[in-house]
Amino acid sequence: MEFQFENFSSFLAMNGHGPYVWAAYGVALLVLVALVAVPVLRQKKLRQEFDRQLRQEEARRRTAKQREVQQEPVTPA
Repeated sequence: MEFQFENFSSFLAMNGHGPYVWAAYGVALLVLVALVAVPVLRQKKLRQEFDRQLRQEEARRRTAKQREVQQEPVTPA
């Protein structure tokens, strides 16, 4: 099997088409990374928001329960 290019630098140059080819590979790689990274980051942000809302709701329930306990009338025994 014979290699098409004489050396590595001619492989990178690709008979004058190298800048276009490598730029296309770079753009494609960036798009693929973005297609993976964006949903992962969005999911992380949504989980944090959900956890924050859950903590707030639990705090509201505790506060409401404490107010109910404090407002209960005292009945003599």
